[in-house]
Amino acid sequence: MPNVKTLVFDLGKVLIDWDPRYLYRKLIPDESEMDFFLAEICSPEWNAQMDRGKSFQEAVDELAVVYPKYSKQIQAYYSRWEEMILGPIQGTVKILERLREAGYPLAALSNWSAETYPKVANRFALLKWFDPLVISGEIGLIKPDPEIYNYLLKKINREAKDCIFIDDSESNIRTAEELGFISIHFSSPEELGRNLEELGVLKNVRN
Repeated sequence: MPNVKTLVFDLGKVLIDWDPRYLYRKLIPDESEMDFFLAEICSPEWNAQMDRGKSFQEAVDELAVVYPKYSKQIQAYYSRWEEMILGPIQGTVKILERLREAGYPLAALSNWSAETYPKVANRFALLKWFDPLVISGEIGLIKPDPEIYNYLLKKINREAKDCIFIDDSESNIRTAEELGFISIHFSSPEELGRNLEELGVLKNVRN
């Protein structure tokens, strides 16, 4: 087991319960129509533009012209964005607390718009626990581009082999592994706990 110096966490769907469906179930009651809207109109690929730094207002205005039938729903993606966040994922937060109390260095690497991140920056105390906390929209780089991983490594002055990378995205995990990170594909807090125990990370923080 390498000497782990830093644990690198993704935020959305790992520590913070973010899902556009929390909002769009209110706006598009028909489940199949909502699925179509989020897959083909306000899609993950479209959302990634803002995670990379594009203006939300510009993006929603452009898309509303293409899909005038859904103009109000598209505008809501930005104006009611906070309704996509349910709260912290408590099981993962408890693990993060234990790691913090044990003195493990913690970093965050998140695909997140520079316009929407400030809306929650003071809502979750756990966001203050990371040094550094890298937001893709603030630097114009996005996972799984290797450049954003290398940006983080320079910030923490570490090599990839000395870090554990935790993310819910398979493509993000794949790039991390190619760069030499020890990687955990997040599926649940319980599984994350088991993974960290297998790596020997949690032995020093268990009561």
